[in-house]
Order: sequence, then C-alpha cells, then structure tokens
Amino acid sequence: MKISIRKVNAENEDVISELAVLQERLSPQGDIVSPAGRRLTESVFGEPLTPQQSVERICQHVAKFGLEKVLYYTRVFDQAEVTQDNLAVSDLELRTAHQNADTEFLNTVRRVRKNILSFQEKLLPQDISVRRDPNIVLEQRFLPLRRIGICVPGGAAAYPSTLLMTAVPAQAAGVEELVVVAPPTPFGAYNQDVLATCHELGIKEVYRVGGAQAVAAMAYGCEGIAKVQKIVGPGNLFVALAKKLVYGQVDIDSIAGPSEVVVIADQTTNPRYAAADLLAQAEHSPGAAILVAWDIDVVDAIEKEIQLQVGELSRAELTVDCLNEFGLLICARDRVHAMELTNQIAPEHLHIQTDDSRSFMSGIRNAGATFLGHQTPVALGDYVAGPSHVLPTGATSQWAHGLNAADFLRSMSVIEYDQASLEKDAPDVEQLAIKEGLTAHLASVKMRLSDEE
Repeated sequence: MKISIRKVNAENEDVISELAVLQERLSPQGDIVSPAGRRLTESVFGEPLTPQQSVERICQHVAKFGLEKVLYYTRVFDQAEVTQDNLAVSDLELRTAHQNADTEFLNTVRRVRKNILSFQEKLLPQDISVRRDPNIVLEQRFLPLRRIGICVPGGAAAYPSTLLMTAVPAQAAGVEELVVVAPPTPFGAYNQDVLATCHELGIKEVYRVGGAQAVAAMAYGCEGIAKVQKIVGPGNLFVALAKKLVYGQVDIDSIAGPSEVVVIADQTTNPRYAAADLLAQAEHSPGAAILVAWDIDVVDAIEKEIQLQVGELSRAELTVDCLNEFGLLICARDRVHAMELTNQIAPEHLHIQTDDSRSFMSGIRNAGATFLGHQTPVALGDYVAGPSHVLPTGATSQWAHGLNAADFLRSMSVIEYDQASLEKDAPDVEQLAIKEGLTAHLASVKMRLSDEE
C-alpha cells in the first residue's frame, strides 16, 4: 500500500490555502459521504438528496410520526429489524453482558471511571452568594440537568471509551437519567463490551437506534423514548447535522466533525513515535493527520516511518485512504511559523513532541486538547487520562471547549431586595426605562415606592 500523503514546504508553497481546502472538506459543509452511502440515501428517498436534506427529512418525519419513522429509518439505513419490543436493551441483557464480561476489561473500566471522575468533579462551579449591600442578595445557583442523551457510534468499531468520556462527566455533575443510543450493529447496541460498560456505569436506558433518527427521537421524544434535555457524543456527518438541526429543542455539546491531530516535531522527536501518533488518528478514517515541523529532514524521517508502520495496522487500507485524502506534512519556515499555523488549524488534538513542549505551548491559543512531551501519546487522552475525549473539531477550538462536567449544569440567578435597597436603585431603573420607552418597567418600581409613603 503506497501512501501519497501531501507534503507542503512553506518556503515555496501556500500552506494557508492547503489548510483551508482540507478544513472545508472535513467540515459539516464538506459533504463527505461514501459512494455506498450516497446510493443508499438515494434508494431510500428516491432522489439524490444532500446529507443536510436527508437529515431534515428524517428529523421532520420523526417529529411528526414518532416511533414509526424511527423504526423505519433504522430498518432501511441499518438493515436491522428493530421493533417496539426490542428497541430497548433489557435489564437482563445488560446484566448478562456484565456477568460475562472479561474481568480485566471491567477492572479497566473501573480504573478509567475513577480517573475521569476525580478530574471532572474538580471542574464543577460552586453556588455563590454576594451581598452588594446588607440588604441586596445576589446568588448564582448551579443545578444538574435531569435527563441527557448519549450517542455512541457503532459502525466500524465498538466504543466503550465514548461511554466513559460522556457518561462519567454527566454523573460527576449529578445528572440522574442517562440515555444511550447506539446503532443495532455488532459494534453498537449488540456489542457485549458496550453493554457491560453501560451496566457498570449504572446506565439503565439503552436503545438500539443510531444516526439522525436516534438524535431526533431523543430531541422530540417518541413512544418508548422520552425527550432529553441535552444530546452529547460523537457520530458521523448525519449525526452531526441532526444535532445541529435539533439545537433549540434541546442543548447539544457540539457539531463535531472527523477526528484531527496536529503533531509538532523538531530534531529531538522520535520519528517512530510521531508516525504512530499520526496513524492513530488517521485510522478513524476520515480524519485529519497533520505534521508540522521546521526541518525538512525531520519531515522526511517521519514520512518514511509512516510508510513502514502502516502495513502493520488492522485497518491499514482505511488508514492509507485517509492519509492520502486528509493527511498533510508541513515544513514551516521556523518555530514561530509553526505556532502560527497550529493556531490557524485550531486542532482537536495537538501533540507537541519537542524538547521544550511546555514552552512551545505558551504560543498556542487554539487546541481542543494538548499533549506535551515525547511520552504522552494522544491515546492516553482518548482512553484513560481524565479530560473527556469529546473535543471541538473543524477549527472550532478557537472558541469552543471539550465536553466536561460543568456542561451538564444549568445556572440560575437569584435576586432579593428590601424596601431601602429598592429605593436606592430606583433612580437608575427610571433613567434606563425612560430611555428605552418601557413605562411598565418604571411603573412596577414606582408603585412600590409610593405604597410605602
């Protein structure tokens, strides 16, 4: 398998244009759907709809017809006969999966849960109370959401890690009801490790449904699946577009695209390590794997290692396709230029593999998660470290952050005045109310002043 990964030298090529094209292709507007996926969509709808149009139709149908359309789209897209009777994974199935699970796997789940919980609990804001003067009390309360939905992928691989990285932060926040949806596949809602993880985490609602129809079912509610308040978790383009569409009916974590990594390398970087870290993200397929260095010899050495290692991977063909489509090897002008390019990319994962990684990080403003040093592969963050691996993609880390426990809280302000405090602030209310022409606002204050005379 020959890799033809794009190599760009900033001395004589337009790196910014290359990055813009790559980011556009990987965005929700990039329309990355396999030929088989396009054929399936056309056969279902009878016309060649775009992913956005397909999602709009699915969500409209689920909102109007409920479970009937959830089951229909599950049958035609997943080729699975899910009925009202077996849509929900039973408690017996969850318990049986847990009883039959490998002991070491469950021990790993427990250790990882502990890692995530200990980190996420420290991110929770505390209620505050402020007295602006003795008789004005201002408070901010933080309350957990009651019911949230979690999307767990299950197309090409099983993802118990996604359960841990979404459910545990929600549990740290105090969310009581967690709803898991996963496609009815061997890697999804029929995967015994996924079901065992659900049971270990105390999740009682698991449904055999994926894709846009799962998002719509949780957002609008339908027979058998009650509406949630927030939907989190990764998925394909159709899941991302569905989450975007239902935002406002419910809250969402983000509109996530394919996985991304930027690896920063210098002459101290082990080419084997850097190549392995680029391949680790490319095997998600699709996904962006980008190397940024400022020494062409470093770039060449890592490119050579990528070619050597890729043949050993279980998903080698998909990984090669991904690297050829979405890989990029950049030789920047210098260290400062490498920082500028990284901030321009604003990657989901940033791995700084230099001799002074922490110092280099001081020049970085935009990244979802940053991994420092030669011994901190991104896989640690994907699986065990503690911060959630649900992270902003598509350059949205310029303003967005990764999922965390605080995202499962809603805040509520509380204001309390007495008569003397009201009289003190009334003139300022009057000034603003008059300027805005809101006489009822003004009257609601003035009548309380006159009643005390």
